[in-house]
Amino acid sequence: MSSVSIAAARILSLLKLRIGVAIAASAVAGMAAAEGPALAPTAAALFALAVLGGAGAAGAFNHYYDRDIDARMTRTRGRPFATGDLCANGWWLLSFGVLLAASLALAAATGGVVAAIYVFLGAFTYGVVYTVWMKRRTVWNIVVGGLAGSFAVLAGAAAVDPAPQAVPVVLALVMFLWTPPHFWSLAAARHADYAAARVPMLPIVAADRVWTLVVLLHAAALLALSLVPLGFGLGWLYGLCAAAGGGYFVWRSWRLYRAPDRKAAMDNFKASLIQLTLLVLGIILDAAIG
Repeated sequence: MSSVSIAAARILSLLKLRIGVAIAASAVAGMAAAEGPALAPTAAALFALAVLGGAGAAGAFNHYYDRDIDARMTRTRGRPFATGDLCANGWWLLSFGVLLAASLALAAATGGVVAAIYVFLGAFTYGVVYTVWMKRRTVWNIVVGGLAGSFAVLAGAAAVDPAPQAVPVVLALVMFLWTPPHFWSLAAARHADYAAARVPMLPIVAADRVWTLVVLLHAAALLALSLVPLGFGLGWLYGLCAAAGGGYFVWRSWRLYRAPDRKAAMDNFKASLIQLTLLVLGIILDAAIG
């Protein structure tokens, strides 16, 4: 592998761009769901880039702060701070701060101050509230951490109109409910990792019958809540995507509840990604044909 490829792989890992892309897509969904004059394509793309940058700064700080427990987990021990490929020092913290500041400035310039505040709240929730305050201390860690995705939806909507609107608020609640069962399913599939790192995710501290029931209830609530925007004017195409993705997630969660094992947990984790993808796609397609 060339040095350029290695550097690119490190950046991809360091900034948690896979999560960042999901956060940016949530912001795009917020823009599509909001009523008002749409942003110009260039401004919308730059705003999505700002959200990606804010999420990347928070993700990089997560790598920096969690380098000790990352080294104890098979899934994360190859991260650059955990391996020592990157030396943890104050210059890295400064660079993360500069990336966040630049992202917030770009968000304010393209989407307005209110939208930039939501971008900041999302980064702060993931980087400080979740990573520093809650991840190692309480089973409520990812429940509160789920607000990071919610703030992304609200940021996108505020870029169109700073005033709160019903559909984006409902979608923000959907994101809040989606995040815990998504990560709990991953934690269950990687049970040994999280137990070794002593991260109190629900599947690590609760009996199978308890945490799988909580996941199932979350999935069912998600399905119901994701259909609420139909009452506020979203069309059949959105409804089809929301019902298909939500229904599949509920079915997989039911299978996990009936027979909890590593494969069922990973299948449910993938189902949560499918549900989110279809939901975002439905919002964007509905706006495109609306």
